Amino acid sequence: MDDAGFREFVEVRYTDLLRTAYLLTGNRDAAADLVHEALIKVMRHWRRMDEPMAYVRRVMVNERTSRWRRRGLRELLTSTVPDRAGPDSTDRVAVRDELLTALDRLPVRMRTVLVLRYWEDLPEAEVAAVMGCAVGTVKSQAARGLVRLRDVLDGERAGVTGEMLGERA
Repeated sequence: MDDAGFREFVEVRYTDLLRTAYLLTGNRDAAADLVHEALIKVMRHWRRMDEPMAYVRRVMVNERTSRWRRRGLRELLTSTVPDRAGPDSTDRVAVRDELLTALDRLPVRMRTVLVLRYWEDLPEAEVAAVMGCAVGTVKSQAARGLVRLRDVLDGERAGVTGEMLGERA
């Protein structure tokens, strides 16, 4: 693929990549940075790629994990809902914010599996390939992640704090 192909890929897939990055990071600015860093890395290898979307996802997941490890602590979502373009009901925004806050309380690996498997609707084998792990690991992380997500959501609705759920800051 040539440089024009890369430019076309970015124009067509940028919104999808930004959404995935937002779900991985929980922050619009961090998501934009993650997509830009991934695209810069991908651009160097563009001509040799067969599946660019899968490759970009893999780079984003790896970069997100590297950032998390370097930082040593996780970013926290605020209770303020970001402005959104277009009409959106308050209930949908509140539910989305509640879900993203709960998702941010999950360990990075679990969060990554849930984002790729359920938001990106990737098959387990492709999630495993993107994350560089076994399909069984994806299955177990997804199952545990869904249970943990339900527990966090139920705890938030009941007014239970993260410390009561055994979460670390």
